[in-house]
Amino acid sequence: MDTLKQLQTELTEEYNTTKKFISEFPEGKNDYTPHPKSMKLMHLAQHITEVFGWASFMLKTEFLDLAEGDKPALFESREQLMEALEKNYNDSLAALQSATEADLEPIWSLNYNGNKLAEWTKYAAIRHSLNQITHHRAQLGVYYRLNDVKVPGSYGPSADEQNF
Repeated sequence: MDTLKQLQTELTEEYNTTKKFISEFPEGKNDYTPHPKSMKLMHLAQHITEVFGWASFMLKTEFLDLAEGDKPALFESREQLMEALEKNYNDSLAALQSATEADLEPIWSLNYNGNKLAEWTKYAAIRHSLNQITHHRAQLGVYYRLNDVKVPGSYGPSADEQNF
């Protein structure tokens, strides 16, 4: 079994689906949120684009400490989202293409102020990031539906793509 090839294929499939979602991003709705505890629309979409870069980051590091570093400024446009998606996808795809199966075995952790919140093998961490893409893209679809924005299909046609 070629684990790296499977991860590359899944990353590419998720990229192609997510690209359809980002291409429908509604300009002028950046601050929309369905509930006070929910992320704003732009923050959610930007987070999805960032997750595409996680495989690259995880393969090069041993952990991420969420308390360290500055938070990136929020994007303001669909164009910025598309550029980030493209860059982060290409970075992760290249990292997976140059990795070896042994590179997937070390432990990688998510920390906060030095305290481990979670840890996985790098393989499992990358799998988790792919799950995050699917999860947050589903959230994005709900935001779109609530704003009468066309919802692209993920694993088949959506109601907006069917002719009935």
